[in-house]
This record gives sequence, structure tokens and C-alpha cells, in this order.
Amino acid sequence: MERTLIIIKPDAVQRALIGEIVRRFELRGLRIAGMKFMQISRELAAEHYKEHKGKPFYEGLLDYITAAPVVVMALEGTDAIEIARSTIGATKPIDSSPGSIRGDFGVEVGRNLVHGSDKPASAERELNLFFSPDELIDWSRDLDRWVFEG
Repeated sequence: MERTLIIIKPDAVQRALIGEIVRRFELRGLRIAGMKFMQISRELAAEHYKEHKGKPFYEGLLDYITAAPVVVMALEGTDAIEIARSTIGATKPIDSSPGSIRGDFGVEVGRNLVHGSDKPASAERELNLFFSPDELIDWSRDLDRWVFEG
């Protein structure tokens, strides 16, 4: 099982899209291993987005992600990162396919609703930023045998 971090960003929370976004990931077959509603501190945001430090949009990105509460989730499943990212859609909502979260609800790149880890190393680093090991639960659903092979 692969795990990935998802952040339902402040714009999605303010637009009352939490339930719809969680629903879409669950309908894809991904299992929630951890979830919490939180306010991201500026320090945590700076660590999370450290690869963007020095870029023109960096300060605005920190202002945005810390402006209102978010929902963070650890999702798991076979190819969870790729499945989550295809469910989210392209970074620019205008480039996202209809049926993806950003394709259905996004308009501008600076208000793109959801973050998802882009590769396994990023997922591990990001999950460790937002969750302690005791906040992630190993469990199975009866329907897992109908979603995952083996």
C-alpha cells in the first residue's frame, strides 16, 4: 500500500467542498489512514513549501495556505499518489479535465483547492510534517478485497 498526503486547502474549506472532495477520493477506492481539521502555522507552511522559497509567489502561497483552516488526510491504496493526483487534476484548473476536482471546481491556479504529494519521497516527507505515527491507522475495509488485488 502506498500513502499520500492530501490537503484540502482554505479556498475549498471556505467554499464548503470538504465532503465532496473526501467523497471523490473514497469513490476512487482510496482508504483514509488519517484525517484532521487544522490551521497551518506559518512555520509549518514554510517547511512544507520550502522548495518554492525565493520564488515570486512564495510569500503569497504562505499567506494563502495559512489564511483559514484546512483538512489534511493521509490516503492509502495501490498507486495512491497517481490515483489521487488524477482525481485532483492539473495544477492549473483550466488545464484540468472535467470530472477532476480542479476541473469541476477550480478557476485560478492560486486557488486550486487541493494539494497532493507528487512522488513517494515527497509523500513520506509531507506525511511526517502533518501526522505523527500514532495519528495514522492501519486498518482494512471489507470492500478492500473488491478494490485492491492480492
